[in-house]
Parts: sequence; structure tokens; C-alpha cells
Amino acid sequence: MRHLHALLIALACSAWSPGITAQELRPVTVASGLQNPWGLAFLPDGRMLVTERPGRLRMVAATGQLSEPIAGLPAVDARGQGGLLDVAIDPKFSDNQRVYLSYSEPGIDADGDRANSTAVARAQLEGNRLVNLQVIFRQLPKFDSKAHFGSRLVFARDGRLFITLGDRYKRRDDAQTLDTHHGKVVRIEPDGKVPTDNPFVGRAGALPEIWSYGHRNVQGAALHPTTGELWTHEHGPQGGDELNITMAGRNYGWPVITQGREYVTGLSIGEATSRADVPAPLTVWIPSIAPSGMAFLTSDRYPGWKGNLFVGALRGQMLVQLVLDGNKVVQEHRLLSSLGERIRDVRQGPDGWLYVLTDSPQGRVIRLEP
Repeated sequence: MRHLHALLIALACSAWSPGITAQELRPVTVASGLQNPWGLAFLPDGRMLVTERPGRLRMVAATGQLSEPIAGLPAVDARGQGGLLDVAIDPKFSDNQRVYLSYSEPGIDADGDRANSTAVARAQLEGNRLVNLQVIFRQLPKFDSKAHFGSRLVFARDGRLFITLGDRYKRRDDAQTLDTHHGKVVRIEPDGKVPTDNPFVGRAGALPEIWSYGHRNVQGAALHPTTGELWTHEHGPQGGDELNITMAGRNYGWPVITQGREYVTGLSIGEATSRADVPAPLTVWIPSIAPSGMAFLTSDRYPGWKGNLFVGALRGQMLVQLVLDGNKVVQEHRLLSSLGERIRDVRQGPDGWLYVLTDSPQGRVIRLEP
């Protein structure tokens, strides 16, 4: 059934929904010269904060001018897929000037050897520096890996913070246990405390921050504009990229239930491609597009597109548009393929336009205009 659904979606790629067409979409470079930009957040005045994976945070003016690197950042381990990752601003930023960063934090493991893990810190933005920085979350346990750090930051309507995490690649079986943060989505208060209504609070052997588990490497997350539910997507191996509604306490299957295949050999992974207790993905990409970044369009800037979901693609080098009917994906369209660039993030700006980040040593912020 899932393969039939994927086929129907693929066939729908050739039929355009009403409104603006792909040919009418004009990519406008707002800023350039960013080294592997990863995350983008808008300040209330329209300026942008953009992370660069080597460990720099930049302010981008409306004119596109880049600031000098913002001072006061934590140390990052920028090997492989690691580095400075996502950025988010506090829902009450106008009052507290707080900024949140996710990053791969260097450290040591239980044996005293070099290690790392995803961490989240918050600080106040004062001019071109961060002050009063405090780490509010650390993924446990730390060990040495260059891959699968996650990590997107999303504030829920109640002010709690969702953090998406990877399985760290070498520890994929940990995604099915509740005693590590590997392969999980976690939910914390803005100061790092655990909400008392988290699904595993009080359960013996379970880390109380965990919201959901059985994830591989979640690099896209956004709140549904109507329901307020958390939607996420994650990388699959050689196929099996998934889009999910990520619900409290649920198991999303990895690596036991997946449509992905082993690298090199192409062998199947786990027990099956579906199971009754594992929520079925809203859509699956086979072959993999390597999704990263995600945003719902809520503005009227693009005729006929309001309510659509947009997903960046790294391996696919495109922006994917998903047309929704409630929680069902009914059409998929592939945009910006002519750019030939990896799309790392996509956001809707306060002006209603869509903005994307291109992942390269000379990365860009691009605004999409009809």
C-alpha cells in the first residue's frame, strides 16, 4: 500500500496545482559568502541570524550585508556532519533577547576518550555578541562520531522546546531504547527543565526528556499552523526518508521498521517496512532525497500555495513542495532543481516570502519571488 501511495505521489509530480508555476518562481540572492550555512531564524525587525557549520553565527541585514561573526558562541566539534547547527529565537525575544543554538559539543566519554554529542545552549543577544550563555541540554551518552547529530529546534505553542536528534550513526540500535537520547525527539522547558507531562516522566529506565523515539536523523521540523502538532522528517539509508507527525510517546520504528536499505549491499534492514504500533509515514522518498529543513506556508504571497509544506533536499538538490489535504500528501512538486545546489533549510520570513539556505562553502540566502 505504501508503495502504491508513493507511486501516486510520483505521478502527481507532473500535474501542477492551481496558482503560480515553477517557471514563474524567481530565486533572488539576498546574501552570499556563507560557509555551509545550516540554520536560519528571523528577528522581529526582519534581520536574520544564520549559522555556519564551522562554528560561526552571522547577522544578515535586510540589504544582505553580513555582520562579523557574533562573539560568545560555545565551542563546537565541526568534523564531518558536526558543527554549529540550528538557531531559534525565544517566543518572547522582544522582551528577553534570548537566542537558542544547537551544535555538536566536544567532550569526553566514560573512558576519558574524545567524544561529542548534540547540545543546546541559550544566551542573550547584545549587539554583535552573545552573553550569559548556558547549556540547557546535552544528548547522552557522548561518544566519538562524525554523523547524525540532528538537529532542529522548534518552540511549541505552549512555549516548550522540541529538539530533534540523530542516532549518531554507529549507535542506531539505541533509537529503540529509552535510556539514551540517540534517535529521539526531546521536549524541554526553555530553561532546560523537564515538563511534568512528558510521556516517559516517572518510567523506570527512561530519560524523562524523551518525547518520541525510533528516529534515524531528524533534520526537519515545523509546527502545523492549524493543529499545532509537530511534523518532522528524517533521513533514511538508501531510501526510506520519512515525513511524520511526531506524537508523544510513539515509536517511529528505526532501525526495526524502515523502508531504507543498507549502504553498499542494498540489503533490507530490520524486521519489516510496517508494523501496527508504528505510525505510518505521511510520505516516503525512495530513492532518498536527503531532506533538510521544513516550513509550512501560511502567507498569501504565492497564489494557490497557502497551506503547502516545503522541504529542502541535500542529495536531491531541490526544494520539494508537498500539497496537503488535511494530513494527507496529495501532490509533490520539485522546485529549484536548476540551481544545482543542496538546500539545507527553508523558512517563511515575517514578510511572507520563502527563504532557503544553500549548503556549500559559498552558501547563499535566497528569497523566492513569483
